[in-house]
Amino acid sequence: MTLFARLSLCASSPKIYSARRMADSNPSLSDKIGQMLLIGFRGYSVQDSDPVVRDIQERNLGSVIYFDQEMADTQLQGRNIQSPEQVQTLSQTLKAHARTPLLVSIDQEGGRVNRLKSTYGFPETLSHEELGQRNDPKFTFEHAETIAQTLVKAGINLNLAPVVDLDVNPDNPIIKGKKRSFHSDPEVVAQHAIEYARAHQKHGVLICPKHFPGHGSAMGDTHLGYVDVTNTWTERELIPFQRLFESGLCEVIMTAHVFNANLDPDCPATLSKRVLQGLLRDKLGYRGVITSDDMEMKAISGHYGLENAIQLGIEAGLDVLCFGNNMNYDANIGEKAHGIILRLVESGKISEARIDESYQRVMALKGKIS
Repeated sequence: MTLFARLSLCASSPKIYSARRMADSNPSLSDKIGQMLLIGFRGYSVQDSDPVVRDIQERNLGSVIYFDQEMADTQLQGRNIQSPEQVQTLSQTLKAHARTPLLVSIDQEGGRVNRLKSTYGFPETLSHEELGQRNDPKFTFEHAETIAQTLVKAGINLNLAPVVDLDVNPDNPIIKGKKRSFHSDPEVVAQHAIEYARAHQKHGVLICPKHFPGHGSAMGDTHLGYVDVTNTWTERELIPFQRLFESGLCEVIMTAHVFNANLDPDCPATLSKRVLQGLLRDKLGYRGVITSDDMEMKAISGHYGLENAIQLGIEAGLDVLCFGNNMNYDANIGEKAHGIILRLVESGKISEARIDESYQRVMALKGKIS
């Protein structure tokens, strides 16, 4: 029996967002759109005049993301992370500006993808590959618990991890090359991912498994350009995602920018309704929030204009669009993306009902922030 033919099992139903914590029981269209954006910014601290603060205050920005290194301008030293105390203060300041609970996110997988480094005063971490080689689920839980505790202290409530891609291609530059996969066996990957998720849940930190429907077999890096997995991807790559859905621990999931003609002959997964609605929601029964990988990665930005990519992504089923703002820096990307979505709705290209769907899912998720 194929994985597609199995009984669909879904993540636990999102609980209703608490009326007590709802910033506005009758939010405007602008406010709802703001909750669909995850934006990166520069600075160890923020001022009232900074674009990210204006996005939070004026456009109800729903989520931000921290980086430790500047990619767009290598002459700049640092980005958002300097010390544990500084990050904690930054998180507190940003949250204080928010009318709606703010998701503060980071890629803190462990190993090479590790923004809170020991050089800044944070605990050492291990890569997923190292945890998989050890293959001790209890140890994985304990290690992930240390990561989760670090995030709590830093005021970060969403970890864009774990990676559940399979280690099936030794030449994969972005997964195998950075030791980001637990194992080649999907059941082993699932076992460690579940322990990783349990540890975060214990401390009230949300997790975001990635990259759906699987990036492990790829030969290329979607940061750099178009990546086609048509001839390498298999249904086995879905198993870790399905196991997480069965566990009830997966409430946010990140898409991959990979193209697979067998799943969609026209669009990469991030922009594909066949993948996000047809496969992820309809066949696998997922009911949580879907966030994109960074929309500025070349697999998307190199082939689609900003407005076209945003429209296709929302039509496909994205609830949150991520603009890490760390490849081609634009201080006003939040304002631009928000304005584009607003115009798409006002012109009738995207319905307000579609925006409402994502808004309700995001708000249900935020009801689980501790």
